[in-house]
Amino acid sequence: MRYHHLYCDEAGVSHWRNVEIALEERVFAPPAAGIHVSEPELVKALMFLKLHAGWSEPAHPTPKRQTLVCLAGAVLVTAGDGEIREIAKGDVWRMEDIGGEGHHTRVIGEADFEAMVVQYD
Repeated sequence: MRYHHLYCDEAGVSHWRNVEIALEERVFAPPAAGIHVSEPELVKALMFLKLHAGWSEPAHPTPKRQTLVCLAGAVLVTAGDGEIREIAKGDVWRMEDIGGEGHHTRVIGEADFEAMVVQYD
């Protein structure tokens, strides 16, 4: 498993990288057998969002450290360094570009973009 990580360097420019999620077998829901699960992360809030087809925004930093899980539709996200990634159904996107110029997001295709967002701070 992996996620798309958007972060900000010391100069305030956002960049993409892939992060592999470490999974370890352990008993998660006794008496069920062990399953492969990651280390837990403390979170502050959970919300759902919808961006309508054709939606586009000016570039901005993320307001909080957060992870987005795409449920439907797709967006193109451009980092400050110009790298573009498509985030589509099933993709996980960790946003940590809190400072600097941030990123630009645009809904692509005919469908609305629907997602779940988990905030850490």
